[in-house]
Amino acid sequence: MKKLLLLAAFCIQFPVFADIQSSFTSSIKLESVSAGTSADKIGSSYSISGTNITTTSGDAATVGGFGSLTNGVPSVTMPSATQTVAGETFSFTQSYLEGDATTGSAPTVGNVSNFSDLTSTAAGSVGTAAITLDHHTMSLAGGTGTGIVLTGQFVTDLTID
Repeated sequence: MKKLLLLAAFCIQFPVFADIQSSFTSSIKLESVSAGTSADKIGSSYSISGTNITTTSGDAATVGGFGSLTNGVPSVTMPSATQTVAGETFSFTQSYLEGDATTGSAPTVGNVSNFSDLTSTAAGSVGTAAITLDHHTMSLAGGTGTGIVLTGQFVTDLTID
């Protein structure tokens, strides 16, 4: 009977917990980012205001303001002002902001000239930057490149239940 029980014990199936998971990951990224510059051209502006003032200018049809342009910048006629009624209160204000001159030739790549709104970029260069990956052994060398971004990652996941 004891032998029969021993034989029955070997015939019963017991659950086995032998879950093993393994994950090995390697990744490398080499990126060259280009340089960039942005500029906005400022235009010229002129304003004048006042009370109890008489303005005179060299041109009877113009009271201050813009004249002919030279490289995108206007000549400005500034009026002279006199108080209309002596002894009375008065105010007089004028302002002028000279805009950017416009150059006559195109800018070289990477430089910014005064051409309205402008964005200029220069290509990035990998140069002598190098990466190697050999059996989860990584080597990252920045070298002589411009705007180099090197990223290396090694992940190991092991689960035993």
